Order: sequence, then structure tokens, then C-alpha cells
Amino acid sequence: MSQMEKQPLPTEDDMTGAAVSELNVQNGEESQDGSSEPPARAGWNSKIEYFLAQVGFSVGLGNVWRFPYLCHQNGGGAFLLIYVVLMLVVGIPLFFLELAAGQAIRQGSIGVWRYISPRLAGIGYSSCVVCFFVALYYNVILAWSLFYLGNSFQYPLPWEQCPAPGNATECEKSSPTSYFWYRKALDITDSINDTGTFNPYITCCLLAAWTIVCLGMFKGIKTSVKVMYFSSIFPYVVLFCFLVRGLLLDGALEGISYMFYPKIKMEGLVQVLRQAATQVFFALGLGFGSIIAYSSYNPRNNNCHRDAFTVSFINFLTSVLATLVVFAVLGFRAKRKVMDCVSSNLKDLSEMIRSSPIDATWIPTFDYTNPSSVDIADYRAWFKGNGHHIPGNLTDCDLEKEMQKGVEGTGLAFIAFTEAMALLPGSPFWSALFFLMLLNLGLSTMFGTLEGILAPLTDRFKTLANNKTKLTIFLCVIGFVIGLLFTQNCGNYFVTMFDDYSATLPLIIVVVFETFSVAWLYGADRFLDDIESMLGWRPHVIYKYLWKYICLLAMLGLLGATGIRMFIQRPTYMAWNQELASEEPLEYPGWALTVLSLLIVFAMMPVPVGLVHALLKERSRRLSRDTEAGQYSIVSTDDKCDTPMTDMTELDQRDGSSASLT
Repeated sequence: MSQMEKQPLPTEDDMTGAAVSELNVQNGEESQDGSSEPPARAGWNSKIEYFLAQVGFSVGLGNVWRFPYLCHQNGGGAFLLIYVVLMLVVGIPLFFLELAAGQAIRQGSIGVWRYISPRLAGIGYSSCVVCFFVALYYNVILAWSLFYLGNSFQYPLPWEQCPAPGNATECEKSSPTSYFWYRKALDITDSINDTGTFNPYITCCLLAAWTIVCLGMFKGIKTSVKVMYFSSIFPYVVLFCFLVRGLLLDGALEGISYMFYPKIKMEGLVQVLRQAATQVFFALGLGFGSIIAYSSYNPRNNNCHRDAFTVSFINFLTSVLATLVVFAVLGFRAKRKVMDCVSSNLKDLSEMIRSSPIDATWIPTFDYTNPSSVDIADYRAWFKGNGHHIPGNLTDCDLEKEMQKGVEGTGLAFIAFTEAMALLPGSPFWSALFFLMLLNLGLSTMFGTLEGILAPLTDRFKTLANNKTKLTIFLCVIGFVIGLLFTQNCGNYFVTMFDDYSATLPLIIVVVFETFSVAWLYGADRFLDDIESMLGWRPHVIYKYLWKYICLLAMLGLLGATGIRMFIQRPTYMAWNQELASEEPLEYPGWALTVLSLLIVFAMMPVPVGLVHALLKERSRRLSRDTEAGQYSIVSTDDKCDTPMTDMTELDQRDGSSASLT
């Protein structure tokens, strides 16, 4: 009977003391020390360190620049409600599952799934591959933050104004911040096909970023947690400072009201559900193996159930806090630009009224000669009613449309937000504070991502465990060398490619396997039994049904929706057109689609490879037992002594069993 089916797994009635002992011995055959107990393991010095690590990993750049954009684009307050519901019924149960598995087995992701069944070891290796892919491009974002941080210590800021006349055509068509980002920072090419040369400034910043990460990780959690005391707390200090400053800005309340105003449509509900589920998935860091790695350093009686709710709640509050900050500042930026638009239009209107006769009924009733006193709503109401009668090129000035420009991803951080900060008094101070915050958010996430690679590998291989410092340095060097791909003039396009495709599908598939393995192969009831023996109390039975049905179906639905979207619509990326001085969507060329496919295949390959390897190993062991049994078949057992034959029979009876977590 197949070991991947549920039937061979020991039932609760079978889990007597002898059965548990036998199962642990069976698992111990493939462990490094042969013991049924998890190996000795270092631990956190305090619960505060553990919280800083988990919160630092889960709270990252996505909370600052992706959550606000998704919230605004997918229904405002309605999106928040859907997000909270999905967090409660899918995100927290899966987060709790990974925390409990890591804490019970006290191993990294490879060891956890291998402990449950050797055939599942590939899940952990896939998590390591995805972590490496993410670390490659994530550290490039830290390099960009370092570049902007270094340029923040000057007044005026270099992105406040266009360069000298003669070289400013591209800048004048776009904006000083866009020009600095695309031309000065990235020196970007017009497409991914044109690789260009290496950007020396970004290359140096990338080397600095990997050096910082290496110094923070080379002694494991003992050194990384010391950095986290600053990198995990400092972003909250900055966010609160920006919130207080932002709420005092003109336009902040308009920005926040646009943010939370519910505007969901039923025809877009599926899209909202997909976006919200994806954000829940990535916000908590499910599937990376980092949650498992960090929780494996906890004592076995740690209340991981409470931790799951606490970390998830802090993560959500951070997203809401960042959203308030972002839209308060963007509201200020948008209102300034709209007021400039109104002033420009009213100036043109005044000149037209002076130079040519205009019907009195078309002239606005407000004081158009004093643009600063004109309310935006009054101008828009007049423009919609009479603007088309006025000769010339008067335009509408829409605050919401202005807020929608450049509020996603790098566009938010390096274009929209930098433009807003340039308008603030003391702009260099606020700019340095903002990019230092981005750097620290990224560092704490990078520490968790690398721990998701180092902990499983060092748990699995003794040689690597004995040379963990060398492994850390080697990993950082390899990360920097491969990361040079992203420092080319087309590097931003590769960052987009890796961000969109190297992690999304593989991570969802990994979590589907994790959930199915625990809920169905190992058994949700048995897993709850293990948690009960670990914590001293039994979690609510609702987790059994959430893991077996709701979470699994939700992840399969998200996997299907993501996969279908990728196949029915050719992948595109936003390229910078130098002549037009604006972004335009371009389809990935054939070779890039091949790279996308290979990224997904490489990330998922360890799962089937691990399964086949385990099957071949089991078959080889079975053949060896059969051969040995034949050699001893003529031995007499009249003296009632045990023989190798009887030993093998007992082992055969255990064959197909998975190890108990307890």
C-alpha cells in the first residue's frame, strides 16, 4: 500500500507506548543521531527576541507599499473586511500550523517534513529554493534604498528639480522624481531585451547590502537578533513620526478618506478575493520555512497558538498604520498637484476672459482671479457644467486620479513618496528617515529569509552545521554574484520578473502540500493530539476542519486563479519609454518566458525529486531486506532466539509509518 495514502499512518488507537517507540525508531533510522527525540538545539534568550524575529520577518516592504495600493484599488474599507476574514479563517490557522510543526519537531523546514514522512522532504528543499530566489532580488531593493539614503544628505534633494536646460526634456515630460529614478538611479533601458551595462553605483550598494546581511547573520540568531532590536523597532518609530507629520498636512484627510471609502463592485469580487488572499499569504510569510525555523528555537511548551494571533494582529495593525501614513502623505502630494492644476487653468481662463468675449453664464461664480481661495469641488462642478464651452485647453483636476498615479511597489517608494517628501520643510531629514526605515524593514525580512535556508540545511547536514559561518558567507557571496544580474541597466525588469513569478506559484504549491500533508496524510486529529501533549491543552476542534477543508480549498482556489491568470494572459512588465518619458506595458519576449518557466520548475522540482528519491531508497532497503531474509531462511529457531529474519519482519510491519511529532 502506498505510504502517501492516509491508511498506512498509525491511528490514534495504535499510538500506544510501544507503537510510539517503534515509530520513533523507524524515523530515527534516517536521522543523524538515531534518537526519537529532536536533537539538542539553541534557543532564544527571551520571548522578546522571538517576537522581534517573527514580526521583523513578517512585516516587510509589502506592508508599506503593496497593502495600501491593494486596499485602494480593491474596494477600500470593503477590502479591509475581506482581508480580515481571510486572515482569520486561512492565514492564522496556517500560520499556527507552521509554528506548531517547527516547535514540536525543533527542525527547519526540511527536517519537519522529513520527520513526518521521508517522502515529504522535497517540500522543505522547495522552500529553500524559493527563499534563495526571493533573497536575490529583495536585497537589490535594499541596495536601491541605500542609494537613495546616501543621496538624501544634501539640500536641495537631487530629485527636487530637473537638471540644467538642454538635458531636461525627459525630465520635463515626466517629473523630477521619475527622471531621477529611471535615469539617475537605474539608468534604465527601454526594454528587457536591451541589457545595457552594469550600474556601478547600484553594484556598490548591492555589495554593501549583502555585507550588512552577512555581518548580521554569520553567527546565526545570536547576532541577527541583536540587529533586530533596532531593525524591527525603528520602522515603527518612523511610521508614527510620519503619521503625526502627515496628519498635519493639507490634503491628508482627503487622502485617508479616499483610501477607506468602500467602492467594491460585485463583478470585481473574484479579483478582490484573489488579491486579498495573496496579500494574506505573503504578509505572514507562509511557505518560506522561516516561520518554522524561528519557532524551532522555542521551548516545547511555548504557547504558539497565542503567538500566531499576536504576530498576525501586529502584522495587520502595521499594514493599517502604513496605509494611513502613505495616504496621508500622498493626499498632501495629490492636493498640491491638483491645486497647481486649478491655478494653471484659472490663470488661462482669466487671460481668455480678458482677451475675448465669453457668455456671462459660462463664467464661474467663485473668485477665479484668486486661485488659492477656490475649492477643488467648486472648480470641478463648474468645469463639468461649463468647461466645454470655454475655448482653449482647460482640464479637469481630479484628486482621486492624481492619487492613483505611482502608488504601487517601487513607484510608491521611489517616485510618489519621494516627491511628497520633497515638498515638506526639512525634506532631507524626512527622506533620510524614510529610506532608513525601508532599509531596516528589508533587513529584518532578509534575516528571516536566509534563516529559512540556513536552518534547514544545517539541521539536515552535519558538515554544514559544523561550518555554518562559512556557509553563511558562501551564501552571501553567491547571492551577490548572481545579484549582479539586477544591477544591469535592465535590472529593474528582472526584479519585477522574480517578484511576480519566482515565488508566487511555488510558495502556494508548497503551502498546499504542507496543509495536505498535515491535515490528511499525518492526520489533523493526530496533529492536534501532538499539540495538546506539547502545550498541555487541546486547541479547538475548528482547526481540524479549517486545515482539512477551508484552508486547503482556499489555497487550491488561489493556485487555480493565479495559474489561470498566467496562462490566459501573456505576462507583461512595465517598461520605461525614454522618448515618451512614461511607462508602457510590454510583453515578455520568448526567452524571458522560458526563464519564468524555469524559475517555477526549479522551485518545485525538489518535491517530485524528493518523492522519487525516497521511493527508490525504500525499494533498495526492501530488496536488501528480502536478500537478507533469504540468507537466513534456513536458520533454525528452536532455541527461541531472535534472528535477523524476525527483526526484518518487525521492521516490515512498521514500513509505511510516519513518525510521531511527540
